[in-house]
Amino acid sequence: MDKIRLMISLNPFSSPQVTRRFIILMAIATFVMFSVWAVVKSYTQTPAGDYEVRQGDIFLSDKKYDDALERFNAALKVSPEHRGAMMGRALSFLLSGRTAEAEAELTSLIGFLKGHLDPDDRTGFGTLAAAYNNRAIILDRQCRHKEALADYIEALKTDEVAVEGPGLIDRILHSPNPSTPRKRALFLSQHVDTLKQGECLLIPEKDAEERVYKP
Repeated sequence: MDKIRLMISLNPFSSPQVTRRFIILMAIATFVMFSVWAVVKSYTQTPAGDYEVRQGDIFLSDKKYDDALERFNAALKVSPEHRGAMMGRALSFLLSGRTAEAEAELTSLIGFLKGHLDPDDRTGFGTLAAAYNNRAIILDRQCRHKEALADYIEALKTDEVAVEGPGLIDRILHSPNPSTPRKRALFLSQHVDTLKQGECLLIPEKDAEERVYKP
């Protein structure tokens, strides 16, 4: 009997408190290891350039455009044809006021996508539509309205859903009746032919509502 008692006393799990502590520690260790595994898997299995593009997108949302541009450039170094990085570069230029560089970047992206898209690449066509729309905004604000109208139409023809306008939450936060590519195209189509040389169709409060797109 004394021998049995000695064996029980030597067993660390004979105490409910020790057992409970052990279970908690094992649960914590399992959670930590799973989290580490998930992060490592996400990083190692993510297509080249995606990680850098996600970082760039965060900087874009924080209006840190130089930092965003650096991350998109880093993505293109490891994946030269990464269309998300190309669009990110264009938006970094556009949102920081470097419109000439933004237009050149979008024109390059449009040419690249038109030459490389597969017919069933829905994400690719969404990106192409966004590129047309974003370039149209640049042209529109420069009073190059006929060129802008052509790009708005191409955006709508390519993938209207991708550029249909902000979602419900965005409308609540910013504007209940925002400008959309379709609205702007209709407005331009009704007025562009009556413009005199050098005349602009600028409506500051409406122009400010136009949103750029990044699929």
